[in-house]
Amino acid sequence: MKKTTRWILIASSFIIVISILWNTYVFFQKFKDEERTKMKIWAEALGEFLQTTDLDRDLGNLTLAVIKNNTSTPMIYVGDDGEITSNNLPEKKVNDSLYIQRKIKKFKAENAPIEVTFRNDKYGTLYYGNSDVLNNLKYYPVALILIIVLFSAVVYFFYKTSKIADQNKLWAGMAKETAHQIGTPLSSLLGWAELLKAEDVNPTITNEIEKDIDRLSTITERFSKIGSIPKLECLDIVEETKNTFNYIQARSSKWVNFSFKAPSEKIYCLTNDQLYSWTIENLIKNAIDAMKGKGDLTIEILSDKKIAKINVIDTGKGIHKNDYIKIFEPGYTTKIRGWGLGLSLVKRIIEDYHDGKVRVLQSAIGKGSIIQIALKIEDS
Repeated sequence: MKKTTRWILIASSFIIVISILWNTYVFFQKFKDEERTKMKIWAEALGEFLQTTDLDRDLGNLTLAVIKNNTSTPMIYVGDDGEITSNNLPEKKVNDSLYIQRKIKKFKAENAPIEVTFRNDKYGTLYYGNSDVLNNLKYYPVALILIIVLFSAVVYFFYKTSKIADQNKLWAGMAKETAHQIGTPLSSLLGWAELLKAEDVNPTITNEIEKDIDRLSTITERFSKIGSIPKLECLDIVEETKNTFNYIQARSSKWVNFSFKAPSEKIYCLTNDQLYSWTIENLIKNAIDAMKGKGDLTIEILSDKKIAKINVIDTGKGIHKNDYIKIFEPGYTTKIRGWGLGLSLVKRIIEDYHDGKVRVLQSAIGKGSIIQIALKIEDS
């Protein structure tokens, strides 16, 4: 129903625009015809004026009134004797022969010339152009189209923004609900872990279980922060990145060669440790997927005293240049299975919550990619 209504509105708008443009065209042609009729009358009056003697011209008040009445239409009269007379042209240009010739050529293109005759005697040719009113009227359809396009763009962006806002609310609601649902079995797992400790189970087993429980707690807290403003702290970005790097490295394929490069000094940035960790985790997992679980993965941290740059470098399949922006859009994925939310979450966490930037710094098909995060450095 909504789709049908939308198409009806689009079709109606299209019909209205076509109708307005057609009526404007008809009005323009009618106005142009009326202007030509006026110029024919002027030419006839000029022919009659030229036919009369000097004594009779004093009596031709009506003829003179018609000739003098034209104050808007630019014209050039070229007599058969070569005399040129202009009207409604710039005074500084009327004696410029090249300017007059260019104007005659232009007037001929705009309107057919009118012969000045009286009683079968020809006196010359009248060339005339469009009046200012007619010239302004020509641009009315263009202005109308621009206004319609601008209005349509405003409506489109409003609709798109509203749709994105609704999607964000939906994702935030789903994230919070997921965090709530995970909370119940997580509490139960904590109880079972304590019970296993009491039963003298191998400490190695219970330690690993506790690590996974802690991980689930972190994931739960991450989801609970989606849709709300997280608390940022001045943390060492090198240490925060290294912690997540080590965690993923220990749980990844041995076919992936991990490498971590960073300055020896601390680099402080306003960061939410859990959300930032989620970001690095997503980028590393995305890189491993791009390499199909086999290749070289490097995290490199650079600093120019103002900006910290975290580069995630892989030797995967690469990204087409046209997709540099698309990969951060919700739902975009090249995987057979996947929701396409990992990189969109990265963008939201870094740009919306941390006031940073994330982008594809470099990529080559079949050689790999570099995804870069840029964060402002704070004084320690």
